[in-house]
Amino acid sequence: MTNKNTVQLDLELVLPQAPDAADACVQRLVTELEGQDGMLRVHLLSANDSEPARICVHFDPQLSSLGRVRELVVAAGARLTQRFGHVHWPLQSTVHPRRSRLVEERLAALVGVTEARINPQGWARIEFNRELVTEPDLLLALEELGVPVGQLSAGVSMHGVIESAAPAVPAGSDAAVGRQDDHDHDHDKGQDHGHADHGHAHGGWLGPNAELYFALASGVALVAGYVLNRFSDAPAWAATSCYLLAYFFGGYFTLGEAWRAVRARRLEIDSLMLVAAAGAGALGAWGEGALLLFLFSLGHALEHYALGRAKRAIEALGELMPRLAEVLRDGQLVPVPVEQLVLGDTVLVRPNSRIAVDGFILDGSSSVDQAPVTGESVPVDKRAVADVSAAAAQPDRLDAEHRVFAGTINGSGVLHIQVTRLAADTVLARIVRMVSEAETLKSPTQRFTDRFERIFVPTVLGFVALLLFAWVVIDEPFRDSFYRAMAVLVAASPCALAIAIPSAVLSGVARAARGGVLVKGGGPLERLGSLGAIAFDKTGTLTEGKPRLSDVLPVDGASEQALLSVAIAVEAFSDHPLASAVVRDGTARLPADAQPASVTDVRSVTGQGVQAQLGAELVQIGKLAWFTQTGVAPTPAVLQACETLQSQGRTLMVVRQGDHYLGVLGLMDTPRESARQAIARLRAMGIDRMVMISGDHQRVAAAIAAQLGLDEAMGDLLPQDKVQAIQRLKQRQPVAMVGDGVNDAPALAHASVGIAMGGAGSDVALESAEVALMGDDLSTLPFAIALGRRTQRVIRQNLWMSLGMVAVLIPATVFGLQIGMAVALHEGSTLVVVANALRLLAFRPAD
Repeated sequence: MTNKNTVQLDLELVLPQAPDAADACVQRLVTELEGQDGMLRVHLLSANDSEPARICVHFDPQLSSLGRVRELVVAAGARLTQRFGHVHWPLQSTVHPRRSRLVEERLAALVGVTEARINPQGWARIEFNRELVTEPDLLLALEELGVPVGQLSAGVSMHGVIESAAPAVPAGSDAAVGRQDDHDHDHDKGQDHGHADHGHAHGGWLGPNAELYFALASGVALVAGYVLNRFSDAPAWAATSCYLLAYFFGGYFTLGEAWRAVRARRLEIDSLMLVAAAGAGALGAWGEGALLLFLFSLGHALEHYALGRAKRAIEALGELMPRLAEVLRDGQLVPVPVEQLVLGDTVLVRPNSRIAVDGFILDGSSSVDQAPVTGESVPVDKRAVADVSAAAAQPDRLDAEHRVFAGTINGSGVLHIQVTRLAADTVLARIVRMVSEAETLKSPTQRFTDRFERIFVPTVLGFVALLLFAWVVIDEPFRDSFYRAMAVLVAASPCALAIAIPSAVLSGVARAARGGVLVKGGGPLERLGSLGAIAFDKTGTLTEGKPRLSDVLPVDGASEQALLSVAIAVEAFSDHPLASAVVRDGTARLPADAQPASVTDVRSVTGQGVQAQLGAELVQIGKLAWFTQTGVAPTPAVLQACETLQSQGRTLMVVRQGDHYLGVLGLMDTPRESARQAIARLRAMGIDRMVMISGDHQRVAAAIAAQLGLDEAMGDLLPQDKVQAIQRLKQRQPVAMVGDGVNDAPALAHASVGIAMGGAGSDVALESAEVALMGDDLSTLPFAIALGRRTQRVIRQNLWMSLGMVAVLIPATVFGLQIGMAVALHEGSTLVVVANALRLLAFRPAD
């Protein structure tokens, strides 16, 4: 609470399990509160180093009291939590992009459903009003649409990663599914349907490859009919029978898709294919119709294969986590399923085996291969913590050398690890979950193709209807007009267009995740490829983020011990790297028997510093500019000390107690070697403008920027100043902002692409940006941008190929191209598009 007329409450407490501040329920909460009497302003405060995201309410004390406002906020959050539900369910199979759009529209049309997203890899994400529709209703609707949810087991997701406990509930049952009683607002419920069910919706008793088997059977029947017709004296009915058999096998799954579309009052590409095949049969051209259905079904089967490949690439991440862990309980090693581990358990990890948990090392040392999670190519040395109780109290503040992640590979040493995250919350589990959710978000290009198809298909049908009456205008039999119309129908079906973007996006996102980069959807992936400028935060991004206290300059009669005692007492409450350096190095400078001062009411002042109460006096520690704006002006001794340290490129912290200054602390940080190398690679890739935007003094920022080879350094920036800098850069070209995902949230949000550092170590980094570099360095940034560029090229190639083929085939069939050739060219382009997209799974950036 910043003043008596303002209330701040943690968003997580008001809306339990809301995924982030961008959730629709957060906006509903703001809207509902703004309508209450006495509310002047309601807004969100972004998460920072010491605080989670908060809801901030300014109110009129004449109309409402502080306690009443708190009650209103909590009550509104409880109502929304109870009213609106969110589920994220695995489906029994992958879903073709055309089919996913149909299912999304049908779900969105249900009363009470506010949003529906179907991931082609086989995930459903639905937001709904519990007062109007229930989870069993949604399960039943999905089953009726032919995309049933997989088996809802006790918390094991399809990836083999434990996400959350959920009771096993059959579709259509009356029991609540996908939530726990005390966390109804959960977005991330994951359930297992087992790998055996993969593709079952298209497989039946033949399994996931049934569609491919049917397509091949159609091809065999087609070849048999052709041989009987051309190279034997068999009666005509024999060849026709083979063609009809080819019709059956080739049209079996297509007919099912078309029927579901017709029931939804839509005409999809599958319907066009069936009409064209039926028209060919009506003309007696059974061979051409069989060829059409054979190639179309084969293309469909291979499209499903492409989606399955991308899906399995994500599943492979989840499968990195062992199912069992060796846990030390009552002095005995006991194998325990990872979902049954509890916080504080001690897990033994043997040499050359995979680590099953997120935690810190209690005993032992080793080198750990973290490439599966962070993308780091070199194993990282790990060692035990010095103070177990301190590590257990704040595990997220530990250095990387003490922390390990599930799915990584231990080297030659034996490690004892204390569990700090449940299986559902491990970095690996969250990566898998967030990537699967991100792939429900469509890129701008994909949205364009969706709109194009909605207009194009009815247009084609109208044009074909006109061609049916061509015999009225030109002198030809109806048979020829009908044949031409059917050929145009085949040529104009945008099959390749339907798969062009989703296959590329899914492959690109999957490849990025394998390389230690989390990309939240097709939009950020495409924008990565168009970047012309990059802005970097300094501390923790371009520098090690582990500064050391280099200078302690008391002023105006204060002693070094008094200065350090007060600074250590205040900064001990902060987890900022500068604060940690003051506490660590300052304590080493004090006498062994010295005791830090006792302070209360420690508060962070965004962009300026920190303040606290020491008895009756206010203690302030922060930037020099803060003290020139408020309170007692800095003395000449303070200004001289600051000038001396600034000339040496130090970061300054001025310390004041009450109305007198104690002194100035100087800290220095060192550039990351990986940052220097990454910037050189980015410049070689053609990124023509790279700048630093920092809250540190301009001289400090300039010194670091010069060492790293950046074009410009902007120092002394508050968070709002960083936003303005990003906006100026965006006016000239697309710009990325790279930061730690905590202090730089506003700038990350305003950039063309927000890129967070150290996603493997920071919960906030995973939530606050569109792209997260899982390793705590910049070495994977050039890979991410190169992958974005390659994905953009593949998308453009697929679009030109698919649209170009349609543009060529339509006039060609109007002027006499036969159905057989039209089918071969049309479906051939679909196969080429699929193969082109799958190349992204094997992408390797040029050195």
